Amino acid sequence: MVGLMNWLSQVIAVTGFGIRTLPQRRGAAAAAAFGIAGVVAVMVSVLSIANGVNQTMDNSISSRNAMVLRSGSDTEMTSGFDNDTANIVAEAPGIARNERGPIASPELFVVIDMTKRSNNSDANVPLRGIGPAAYDVRENFRLLEGRKFEWGRNEAIVGVAAKREFIGLDVGQSITVGSEPWEIVGIFETGGGVAEGEVWGDAAVLQPAYRRGNFYQSVIVRLNSENSFTEFKDSLTTDPRVNVKVIRESEYYAGQTEILTAVITGLGTLIAVIMGLGAMFGALNTMYATVSARTREIATLRALGFKTSPVIISILMESLLLALIGGIAGGAVAYFAFDGFEAATLNWSSFSQIAFSFRVSGALLTQGILFAALIGLLGGLFPAIRAARLPVATALREL
Repeated sequence: MVGLMNWLSQVIAVTGFGIRTLPQRRGAAAAAAFGIAGVVAVMVSVLSIANGVNQTMDNSISSRNAMVLRSGSDTEMTSGFDNDTANIVAEAPGIARNERGPIASPELFVVIDMTKRSNNSDANVPLRGIGPAAYDVRENFRLLEGRKFEWGRNEAIVGVAAKREFIGLDVGQSITVGSEPWEIVGIFETGGGVAEGEVWGDAAVLQPAYRRGNFYQSVIVRLNSENSFTEFKDSLTTDPRVNVKVIRESEYYAGQTEILTAVITGLGTLIAVIMGLGAMFGALNTMYATVSARTREIATLRALGFKTSPVIISILMESLLLALIGGIAGGAVAYFAFDGFEAATLNWSSFSQIAFSFRVSGALLTQGILFAALIGLLGGLFPAIRAARLPVATALREL
């Protein structure tokens, strides 16, 4: 027990002395911390894109909603069925009803060309044809400005994110749908969901504009409860009159983000690893310089009876401290610069834009700081071993 206490006191003494002398090496120390801060800031910022996209998709989900697509389809873009099928779906058991009938919205999904506000580049914006039940299916729908479009007219309402990201989507302006102008009459939100990046119009008017006949691409339904899904699904998949695929809304949106999230996460991780290697070499140089500057000091401590391990730990703790300072600083930069930053990117599943906000979460900040700590420990390991292996007699003769 006495030996352990003596060892701990040596660790505390040597580590404390090294940290107190950091101001004398502030240039090299600041360079190492700054490099690690840059790594963490970039890593957290890039990965916050994937977080933001996932959050947008999560905000689009209701546990009581289900989607019906053509059998074999994975997205609305590749789905399609006629009005008779949509009517059969709407009458299936398990669907909630209100005074207007079953809460089932047959919908049409197309894309239109718009111009981004940020760089004036062209982009595909989702244009969704809806039915009256669409407002009931999306429980978070709220009109922010103007009014709802009138059924049977060339009018549209625009999600708040789409208005923010693209030119020409303000109330009173017009967009070209097919060959006809459609007036923007309202702006809406859906609790931060993906629909906020869309333009909505009457499906019955949109169908002839795009020569779709009496066809839809999906039916979104609101169920009596979460437990009604199996009843609803089984009734349709066993009905010989229809050939459809029934999935929960959560399953559909998870599939929508899978490719995009994988690309963003892979890219962010690759960038972080490459930059992290550079930061680690920076930390190595800094700690080697520290060991060189403290050669006589370390040898004196060894001559006075200090063990090898406290010397190694002191160098590692110093490197770890610099890394943590850099990691916290980089996380703070990413949080204050990017959290909530609004943008749009390509949804690979629908080949249209999805609007979202960067989301720097606590888990992501923790991940960045842990990565910084790893860089610091690796950067201090070899200099620490070198310091411990210095021959005492040789080191004492160095200036």
